[in-house]
Amino acid sequence: MKKASLVFLISSIILVLSVLLYLNLGSYKMSIADIFKTFLGNGTNPQNFAIFELRLPRVILAIIVAFALSISGVIFQTITKNPLSEPGIIGINSGAALFVILLISSNTSTYYAKLPISTVLLIPIVAIIGAMFSIILIYLFAYKKRFKPIKFILTGIAINTGFSAIISFYQLSVSKGDYNQVLTWTSGSLWGSNWNYILLTLPFILILIIVTLIKSKTLDILTLGDELSYGIGVNVQKESVLFIFIASFLAAIATSVAGNIAFLGFISPQISKSIIGYSHCKIIVLSGIIGSIILVLSDAIAKNLFSPIEIPVGIIVSILAVPYFIFLIIRDRRFK
Repeated sequence: MKKASLVFLISSIILVLSVLLYLNLGSYKMSIADIFKTFLGNGTNPQNFAIFELRLPRVILAIIVAFALSISGVIFQTITKNPLSEPGIIGINSGAALFVILLISSNTSTYYAKLPISTVLLIPIVAIIGAMFSIILIYLFAYKKRFKPIKFILTGIAINTGFSAIISFYQLSVSKGDYNQVLTWTSGSLWGSNWNYILLTLPFILILIIVTLIKSKTLDILTLGDELSYGIGVNVQKESVLFIFIASFLAAIATSVAGNIAFLGFISPQISKSIIGYSHCKIIVLSGIIGSIILVLSDAIAKNLFSPIEIPVGIIVSILAVPYFIFLIIRDRRFK
């Protein structure tokens, strides 16, 4: 068996086991046998409710969000030629989060599950507008005659800092109820875990992932540098802008249903590259799987560690990112 096939098989098995563990955990305890019986249509009413209304949509949403953020991270790291680049760092997530926070907070008397259908449908649209607003700002400040990765990243960090400051200022001026909603977005939480949000976001993310896979060879070429890419016949400026907008849409849609989950778009591409090499077709798929494993397990910890109190999953992901950063520092020192 080829290395790539073995890696995909093992990672897929780990993801399936992670999902089973997730479905097993919770205030209402269920065995693995109970889970399978429920899927086969032989579950009790409480079991059906726990699986089909609470846990299954949430774990599916976690996988959708993980694929979107991980692939967005792959694209940004390739386009900017910087392994630290990801949507949470360069302002995409914070721009989407800021716009959605303003929308949701206008419904001050309701919580997410009770928002009117008009607001529910608007959330992904507003998130995309916020992300696009961030990208347009970055583009206006960073783009001059040609795309420069380092200028793009520095401008993105500045935009991210500015939006984060606005969100922090907003937190100081809102009521306690609104503060909890804002905290949900800034810390990252899979709040949009119902079938309506899944059906609303899944088609768009699938289309963007398929487009990215189809154009994965172009990403391979872009890693060779601008001069070689132009020599091969690739329009670097045009392709870079296209991929940036694809990555931004992926991050925006994920943020619209999960809030601002940082570092996932950094960790999973890095792990994937260290395992499987630099073929983007493989990296894209493996990053999505690894990101899904990380987010599913992180949300399991977030929900059950201090149950019934639920920790925002973004905090758990950030904590898990710390040892990986330390590992990268140690590895870099050894190579030097």
